[in-house]
Order: sequence, then structure tokens, then C-alpha cells
Amino acid sequence: MRNFINKNKKSYLIAAFISILILIVVLPGCGPSVSGGAADSGNKDRAEAVKLNIADISSNPVLRVAKTKGFFEKNGIDATIINFATPAEGINSLFIKQADIGWGADFPILNAVSKGEFSIVASTGTSTERNALKWQLFVRDEIKQAGDLEGKNLSFMRGTFLTYLWDVFLTENGVDPKNVTLTGQGGSDEAYIALKNGEVDAAWVTGAVMLQKFEEIEGVHVLTDMAQTSVRIGSQIVVPDKLIEEHPKTVANFLKAVDEASQFAKENPDEVADILYDEVKQPREATLKDLAESNWNIDFTQDALDSLTRQKKYMVENGIIQTDFELKDKINLEFLKEILPDRVTATP
Repeated sequence: MRNFINKNKKSYLIAAFISILILIVVLPGCGPSVSGGAADSGNKDRAEAVKLNIADISSNPVLRVAKTKGFFEKNGIDATIINFATPAEGINSLFIKQADIGWGADFPILNAVSKGEFSIVASTGTSTERNALKWQLFVRDEIKQAGDLEGKNLSFMRGTFLTYLWDVFLTENGVDPKNVTLTGQGGSDEAYIALKNGEVDAAWVTGAVMLQKFEEIEGVHVLTDMAQTSVRIGSQIVVPDKLIEEHPKTVANFLKAVDEASQFAKENPDEVADILYDEVKQPREATLKDLAESNWNIDFTQDALDSLTRQKKYMVENGIIQTDFELKDKINLEFLKEILPDRVTATP
């Protein structure tokens, strides 16, 4: 009897050991795939949040809302917002891999895609008349009309579209752009100091905070705004092609998160004003003014395509883009079509 019990016990232990081995072998196969290749990169992105450094400026509410309110996290993105003085600086940071995604006006975007392996994946939908009205030209009091700018020292932010705006504005008003001096600044704060100290005679400015600062400079007034010119500037989102190859699902999720944040900002302006005040100390009233006049709408329209086409033509003709390229080769709308197909109303 004892031998039977011992024998039975021994058989039970062997069976239990075999069952454990089966569980060890089988269970890992039930988890998400982590093998390489595009086919399972989506599973990989869902299983583990993808870390992204996102280039931004402190006055833009949308990306900050996407992080603070959890829209990035909800879409599998572990986001870090990196602030730059201008969107152009953020785009340039893509080249040294300081940031993984950037946004900005057509000028720096086109400059980037002409020199590196980057793709435009969406427009921010801010190329509007209201946005053009926000760009105001501050000049010294002795400058009463555009013709008075001849021979003057004019400010521009390096790497931005402002050289193009100056060129068009001066030409449309009968002033040869060769008869002025353009002085580059790193951002609006630097331009503010230069105009206040008499180092420059005029500067284009946007954003409620900066507009108020410039309005308070003694001996300076607003001459005009960008809406009185033929210039309309689009704003695009650009990503490295490597990110598209390695994490295609993350690119789509990024656009989805940003669109959700944009809608939240439109519906909850007071809360967004509180967020920007808490995080970057931007006055609430300034944020509310900016939100009322412009907010992102992730899309790609004929206006966006026309803006990119015009700007590229100017940059090629003026030697800013030294090697021409096919614009359609640098626009990738597959992710936008996947999540917001009705927002893609133009295709290169």
C-alpha cells in the first residue's frame, strides 16, 4: 500500500512538473509580438509607449494640452515637449535628433525636407485670413508709409518665412528689397530688444503676448499687417522618414492625439488658459486671445498645398533651396487618411 502511495505521489509530481514546463513555453506566445518589421510595428507601439521628443514653442497650447490632458499617453506616446524660440529652431533640431517631430511654417519645413530625409504628414490648418491679421508690422514713429522703409534696418527671425514676407511686402509697395538691410534675430524677444534699443527700425510680430510687449515700446507704432499683403503662410507637421519606417502606428497616433487636443482646446479655452499659465506663465488673457483667433485643425487642404507650392517656387528661384525636388515626394498623407480621411481634401 505504501509503495502504491509513493508511486502515485511520484507520478503526480512528474505530471505537475510537465504542466509547468508547458505553461512556460506557451504563455509568452500569447503576448504582443516584438519581432522586427512593419507588419508587427503597430503591435509593438501599442504594447509599449514610444518615447518622442516634440519640438514646440511656449505660446502654442495644442501640444502642451495633448501632453497635460493625457491625449499622448492615451495614444501610446511618452511625450517630452522641448521649447524653442521659434518653430524654425525646432525644425532644425530634427537634424541633430534633438527632437523627433516638429511643426512650423512652409519656409523652414521646405528647407528641411529639401536637405534631409523628412516628410510632411499633415497641415495644422492655420493658413487663414485671421491668422494673417495677427502678423503686425511695428515700425518707428518716423516711418509713416512703406516707402519710408527704404534704407532702413529691418528685423527678421532667422530660418523663418519673414525674409519672404519682407521681400513681397517691399516689392508690392514699390521698394526694392536690395535697398534695405535685413538683420536676423533668434526670436521675438531678441527682436523686441533690438527695436526698443534702436538697433532695427521695423519688425513683424505675432502672438498676443508679444503684440502687447511691442505696443508698449515708446516711439513705435503698427504700420500694417500681413493680411494687407499677398502672403498667406501655411503651417505643417514634419517627421523623419526613419520614424515612419520604425513606428508607423505612432505617427498616426500622434496626429490623432493632436487632433483630440485641438478639439479640447476649442471647447475648453478657460482650462487651456490655466494650463499655459501654470506651465509657462503665459497670461490667461493672452492665451484666450490666441485661441479665439487661431487654433489647430489637423488636415491637408488645397490651401495648404498651394501655400507650399508658392513658397517652394520662391525658395528655388532665390537660391534658398539649392537642389530642386518634387514636392509630392515629400508629402506623406497615408496616416492622416487613416485617422481623418475626410480632412484630406487635396493630394499632390
